[in-house]
Amino acid sequence: MQSAPAKRKLSTQEIEKLNAKYKALSIEKRVQELYSDFDVEEVMLTSSFAATSAILLKIFSDINKDQPVFFIDTGYHFEDTLTYKAQLTDSYGLNVKSISALKKEHHFTLQDKTWEKNPDYCCYINKVKPLDLIKQNYTLWVSGLMEWQSDHRASLNIFEERGEILKFYPLLDVNQEERDNFIKEHELPFHPLIAKGYSSIGCSHCTAPGEDRSGRWNNNPKTECGLHL
Repeated sequence: MQSAPAKRKLSTQEIEKLNAKYKALSIEKRVQELYSDFDVEEVMLTSSFAATSAILLKIFSDINKDQPVFFIDTGYHFEDTLTYKAQLTDSYGLNVKSISALKKEHHFTLQDKTWEKNPDYCCYINKVKPLDLIKQNYTLWVSGLMEWQSDHRASLNIFEERGEILKFYPLLDVNQEERDNFIKEHELPFHPLIAKGYSSIGCSHCTAPGEDRSGRWNNNPKTECGLHL
C-alpha cells in the first residue's frame, strides 16, 4: 500500500512562483493545475455549504471526484443549510466528510449560549479547533474566499502561508458580477436562504438577513469566525 505524501512546507520563493503562475489562469485551470503541483492527499478542501459554495464544489467535482470535502458541523446550522448540503452532495457526487467539536465542548456552548457572550470563543470551539486537529495532516488548504467580501479578504493573495499550512483561494479575484454569471451559466442551485434575504450564511443563532457579510454576527463588529485569519 502506497503511503500518503508527507506534509510539505513551501519556501517564500516557491509561493511567489505559484502566485505568478496561477494569477493568469481561469478558475477551472487553477483547480486543474493544482493537481499537477500537489497530490490529492496533500489537499484539504473545506466547504460551509453556504451562499456561494456551489461554485467551488461544482468545479472540484468536475475535475477530481477523489477530493474529500470537509464540512464543519457546528451543531448550529440552519436546516436549510443541511438540506442544501445533501442536495449538492448528491448532485455532484461529493466525497463529504463531516467534522465537529468534542461533544462535551459543544454542549458547553449550547448550555452557556456562548455565542451571545463571546462569539469568538464559540467559533473557536465549534469551528476553529475541530479543523485544527486535521489541518496538521495537509500541505494546502483550499477555500472559496473572494476579495470583495471583506477588507481582510481583499488583502490576500491566491496562495498564502497561514501558520503551518498553505492557503489556496482559487476564487479570490472573482468579482460579484463574474460570480453571478458563473452561477447562471452553469445553472447552479442557490442556498434556499438566499431568496429570504441572506447573503452570507453561518450558524442560525448568529446570522440575519443582510447584504454581503453584514448579516453575520448580527449587531456585532465581528466579521470572521477565525478560520481564515
